[in-house]
Amino acid sequence: MSSCATILLSFFLCFSARLFFVISSSRRIRLSPENHRPPQTCSIAIFLGSGGHTSEALKLVSALDFVRYSPRTYIVSEGDALSARKALALEHIKAIDHVFSDVRNISKHFNPPDLTRLKVQPQYKLLTIPRARRVHQPLLSTPPDAVKALLVCMYLVSVRPLFEKGGSRQPFVDLLILNGPGTCVILCAAILLNRFIGLPSPRVMYIESFARVKSLSLSGKLLYSFTDCFVVQWPDLVQPGGRAVYRGCLV
Repeated sequence: MSSCATILLSFFLCFSARLFFVISSSRRIRLSPENHRPPQTCSIAIFLGSGGHTSEALKLVSALDFVRYSPRTYIVSEGDALSARKALALEHIKAIDHVFSDVRNISKHFNPPDLTRLKVQPQYKLLTIPRARRVHQPLLSTPPDAVKALLVCMYLVSVRPLFEKGGSRQPFVDLLILNGPGTCVILCAAILLNRFIGLPSPRVMYIESFARVKSLSLSGKLLYSFTDCFVVQWPDLVQPGGRAVYRGCLV
């Protein structure tokens, strides 16, 4: 009995040490000076949580330079066709703007514009993951759905990149942006498990909803200590010595 207890205690200590290392290393990476120099391009993934969460997330993404932040991956919950259509509409608008920008640039050197020089290639993709919990779903039936969602997320962030990128040790994206609601917690848990076993993982940025003025959402509270960057949109959410970063209204 004592030997069994010793093994369990050793396993628990190793697990705790590894988890502490994963959490603390993500904070050191976030504060590391060499990461202040941005790369030429940055691949991003955005979780669209439906409703107002989708609107806020797409509002944030629309302000980015699509040439630099490319390719883009939109992650939607199963059955959320509206969020998928909104993401495709944003990409369509940005593509049109890019074409007109190229026409203006070409017209400065060619008269008439040589339209054959224009290159419009899709630089985005859409992924669907199961919902961790549906609206008004009984709590007793939630764990199986949450486990299913976790397994799918683990496949997307751990297994699939190994085949798509030829086995190279690269994360499926450079940056993952979360805005809620609950299913994003499962997605972040998959990233943490990826780091726990030593696989390459994206940086995780959580941007709290504009609607949260005085207190964090449940998703925000759960992910507060596990993200690389935690951004709030109201100054009252910033605690002295806390991890939250306030940059004003972003949406």
